Amino acid sequence: QVQLVETGGGSVQAGGSLRLSCTASGLTFDDYAMAWFRQAPGKEREGVSCISWEGEYTYYKDSVKGRFTISRDNAKNTLYLQMNSLKPEDTAMYYCAAGPYYGLRSEYNYWGQGTQVTVSS
Repeated sequence: QVQLVETGGGSVQAGGSLRLSCTASGLTFDDYAMAWFRQAPGKEREGVSCISWEGEYTYYKDSVKGRFTISRDNAKNTLYLQMNSLKPEDTAMYYCAAGPYYGLRSEYNYWGQGTQVTVSS
């Protein structure tokens, strides 16, 4: 049974930082590209960042470039999202996802339950 478990969310003030983690089990982690998505209340889910199987390629949504960093540790079956200079508009539920292909428009087979990030002004 595949499980993706996100941790690290919380409430911070604007300008603060959070580090999200997503630990995977039940799959061969380095067979999967990984991504972070988010969904704010009343809005559609959007892709934030993705990373290739060995971490050699990364991609970021324009609004988070220079502030967020995605990384992975295949030895620990864990995906990370370091979020700096957080803004109120980053407030959302953040989900990690695993899929066979790299890219935010790719299909992702497995999803975590989400972790809430709230940024106050």
